[in-house]
Amino acid sequence: MTAHRGFLERPDYRVDIHARRNLVTLTLGDAVLAESTRTLLVDEQDHGLVFYLPRADVRVPLSRAEGFTSTCPFKGVATYWNFAGDGGEPVVWSYEDPAPQVARLQGHVAFYQDRVTLRVGVATPAVSGR
Repeated sequence: MTAHRGFLERPDYRVDIHARRNLVTLTLGDAVLAESTRTLLVDEQDHGLVFYLPRADVRVPLSRAEGFTSTCPFKGVATYWNFAGDGGEPVVWSYEDPAPQVARLQGHVAFYQDRVTLRVGVATPAVSGR
């Protein structure tokens, strides 16, 4: 595996990806946008926690947000999405061809948490500490 540019410059930088089976639900008003028990929780150094959901668990149609681009030196080139027919600011992003170190992100999307409501529920079966 070839190291991505950011990892070459900062080999100590952390992008930890944790598979979670908690029920994660994303809503906008009363509309459920996505729901999954197959999320990836990304804990990236210098960033907040982000849940990535399998694209198949998104319930609303998305269309590519033209004119929006960015590159993360650790994850790769981001693709931005908005609600189909909306044409407004992107609500979702993904890494269609992620860096090898974060290849697990392929096929997953993340929602801007300041534009939707994200709820984390329990995993089934729930694990009890008792």
